Amino acid sequence: MRKKLIAANWKMYKTPDQTLDFFRDFLPLVANHDRDEIVVCPPDIDLCAATEAVKGSNVAIGAQNLYWEKEGAYTGEVSPGMLLAVGCTHVIIGHSERRQYFGETDDMVNFKLKAALEAGLTPIVCVGEVLEEREAGLTEDVLRRQCLRAFHAVSGKKAGKLVVAYEPVWAIGTGKTATPQLAAESHSLIRGEAAKAFGQEFADNLRILYGGSVKPENAKALMAEEEIDGALVGGASLDPKSFAAIVKY
Repeated sequence: MRKKLIAANWKMYKTPDQTLDFFRDFLPLVANHDRDEIVVCPPDIDLCAATEAVKGSNVAIGAQNLYWEKEGAYTGEVSPGMLLAVGCTHVIIGHSERRQYFGETDDMVNFKLKAALEAGLTPIVCVGEVLEEREAGLTEDVLRRQCLRAFHAVSGKKAGKLVVAYEPVWAIGTGKTATPQLAAESHSLIRGEAAKAFGQEFADNLRILYGGSVKPENAKALMAEEEIDGALVGGASLDPKSFAAIVKY
């Protein structure tokens, strides 16, 4: 059985003080919850406060992005080693907003994935189609291309910690959610691509999360699908009670 992973992506919200307030309220709500892995990914400015707040708890901390070089003249970027140094264990790679607003390409996602795996971080690699692609019947082509390029020249031995998140871009922050069945179809396709890249046994164990307007109201139906191994939660993860309700679906 694949252990489900419920990850919070706070995007550009919360100060360090607000981060401490969140965990003060959130940790007691999930204190004895060990059925699923729980990860919270705050902005970089909050990582120190977050890792300090969760010490000794069942909650892990991840970053929302990284750069693939170890160090250098890369203003505004953060390296894998820096994330490890503040206590991060996970990192989101290639989120649709990074692709859409900051020009991240499939090749950059590949570089970041390799760097994260090399450092021992658990990468959550995001793939997904925009509305125009979905309506044009291109979902399968887009997912195949994104997986092929992301997994390029990544060795099966090193890919052990890989997690993939399927986020239909048209469902992010719009209130629209892919039906559980639609999501499961895309997850099945992604698993097939992972099998081609890393072998069937790897693909059978690969956790594929769903991201796109996940809320307490729809979490249970989504998580009931055999192909869905957890969730990448945006807006609904900013409130401790709301995110705890999703974790406990």
